[in-house]
Amino acid sequence: MCDGGETNAATAEAPPHVALLSSPGMGHVAPLAELARRLHEAHGFTATVLTYASSDSAAQRALLASLPPAMGAASLPTVPLDDLPAGSAIETLLSVEAQRSVPALTMVLKDLKSRTGNLVAFVADLFSADTLRAARDAGVPGYLFFPSNLLMLSLMLHLPRLDAELAAVEGGGEFRDMTEPVRLPGCVSVPGADILQPLQDRASDACRWMVHHGERYRDADGILVNTFDAAEPGAAAVLRRPEPWRPPVYPVGPITRRATTADDGDDTGCVEWLDAQPERSVLFVSFGSGSALSAAQTRELARGLELSGARFLWVVRSPIDADAYAAGAGANPGESYYDGLKSRDDPLSHLPGGFVERTKATGLVVPSWAPQARVLAHRATMAMLTHCGWNSVLESVVSGVPMVAWPLYAEQRQNAVLLCEETRAALRPRARGADGMILAEDIAEVVKEMMHGEKGAAARAKVEELREAAASVLRPGGVSYATLAEVVSKWKGATH
Repeated sequence: MCDGGETNAATAEAPPHVALLSSPGMGHVAPLAELARRLHEAHGFTATVLTYASSDSAAQRALLASLPPAMGAASLPTVPLDDLPAGSAIETLLSVEAQRSVPALTMVLKDLKSRTGNLVAFVADLFSADTLRAARDAGVPGYLFFPSNLLMLSLMLHLPRLDAELAAVEGGGEFRDMTEPVRLPGCVSVPGADILQPLQDRASDACRWMVHHGERYRDADGILVNTFDAAEPGAAAVLRRPEPWRPPVYPVGPITRRATTADDGDDTGCVEWLDAQPERSVLFVSFGSGSALSAAQTRELARGLELSGARFLWVVRSPIDADAYAAGAGANPGESYYDGLKSRDDPLSHLPGGFVERTKATGLVVPSWAPQARVLAHRATMAMLTHCGWNSVLESVVSGVPMVAWPLYAEQRQNAVLLCEETRAALRPRARGADGMILAEDIAEVVKEMMHGEKGAAARAKVEELREAAASVLRPGGVSYATLAEVVSKWKGATH
C-alpha cells in the first residue's frame, strides 16, 4: 500500500482528467466532444465523454470513436422513463433522465477519480444541472457547458425572477402576451413571442423544468459558454463581470465541428456539385438534423427558391408536425422526430411537380443530409438559409457565411432576433401567410436581397468581421483561448 506522499506524487504525475456529460442529441454531443478535444490538444487533458443510455445512435458512436485515444467515452445506465405521461415534452424527458441518473453518475465519477488519479472537473451541459449534485458528492468541481449563446444563458439565469413576475400578473401572465419586450442586461431586447418556445406556456411541465434549471445553474462552480465576445459584446461585458448571485461565466467559443474530408464523406455529391459553381454564388438551405417544415411550407419554399432565380443547394427533409416534434413524440431523447421518418419516406416526393427538373440548371436538391461543415467552408457558398440553431450559426460565422434566418422552435426565434438586430449577420423574411406561413414571394425577395442587395452586402461584410474575430479569439493569446486557459488553471489548482 502506498503512503500519502507516494499517492500525491502519483496524482501529480497523472495528466489532468475531465469528465463531460452530454444531453442526448448530436447537437449536444458534438460541441461537448469538441470542447474535450480542445482541452486535450491545447492543455494536455485526458477526458471521458459521458452520454445517457437514450442517446445512443450510429452518428454518436461514429463521432465518439473518432476522438483521440486519450479521450474515452462511456454511457450511463438506462433509467426508467415509462412512467412519464405519453407525449411528454422533450425538455421533460431530458430533465427527468438527468435527475434519475445522479446515483449512477456519482459512482462513475468516484470510479474515474480513483482510476485516473487526477479527475479535476466534471462538466455537464444545459439540461443536466441536477447532475452537479453527483460532482459534489464525488468531491469534484462541477461546471456547466452551455452550448447556446449569452442571450439564452442570461434568460435562464434571470428566468426564476421573470417567471415569478409573470405569475404575479392578474390571471397569470405569458411571455407571448407581453406588451414590452424582454430586456436582459447587455442583451438585445426580445419580443415576448420570440422568447424560448418551452416558456410560452407557463403551466406546462416543460416550462417548469426550464425554471428549475435556471435555479440549479447557480449551483455550478462556473459556466462555459459556446460563444465569443465579438458576437455578443454587450452581453459579454455584463456576464464577464463577477456577481455574487451567479457563477462566473466563461465565453470560450466558437466551438464547432471540423470540416474534414475524413469526417464528412460526400455520398450526396454536394461538394462535387459545388466545385462546378461560381465562387460565392450558392445559397445553402438546411434546417438542421432535427427540424423540418410543414408540407405546405415546403412547397412555398420550393416556389420561392424558383422565383428567386438563385443558385441553391437544398437539404430536403420530409414534412413533420412541428408540435409533435416539440413534444418529443415519435422519438426517444437522443433522436429527432424526423429520424423515425427518413427511412420510409422520400423527402423529394413532397416537392412541387417538376420542381427538380425545372431548377436543375441552378439548384441541387438532396434528401435528408449534407456535410454541412464542408458545404459552409466551400468557396462557392455565399449564404445559408437556416433554422438558427446555435451550432449552425457558429459554423456559418466561422466560414464567413451570412444567414437568412428562418427559426422554427426551441430558442431559435430569439437567436434570429440576436442575428438580425444586434449581430446583423442575417436577414429575416416576412411571415404574412396564415399561421405564420412565409409565402413564396417573400422568400424570393429575401433571397434576392441576400444574394444581390445592399442589405445582403452589409450582412456579408459583418459576418466577415465576425469570421476574423472568431479565428483571432481561438489563437493563443486570443480572448476565448485565454478564458479557457483561466478555467484550466482553476481546475489544475484545485487538485493541489
